[in-house]
Amino acid sequence: MTTMFIKSKVNDYSQWKHIYDGFASLRKQKGVKGASVHRDTNDPNTIIVTQRFKDTNMATTFAKSEELKLAMAKSGVSGQPEIWFGEDIEQTEF
Repeated sequence: MTTMFIKSKVNDYSQWKHIYDGFASLRKQKGVKGASVHRDTNDPNTIIVTQRFKDTNMATTFAKSEELKLAMAKSGVSGQPEIWFGEDIEQTEF
């Protein structure tokens, strides 16, 4: 599994979240197996989203997709988001 991390600044969290939620079925079609949303504790309009994929190829294809770029623009992402990928090695829950 591969996790894609996206850190973005948004103009308005509520607007962003509405668009993000509406994009769920397309994310699933593009190979997202699971996701989580996080907010910066010092700035509620800085968000970090993780999305899990079967492999890195699927993750990078999604990251470069026009659909993702359009959704980000529509949702009020300001500036260039930071996107990086990690290979899932271990997960522990307590």
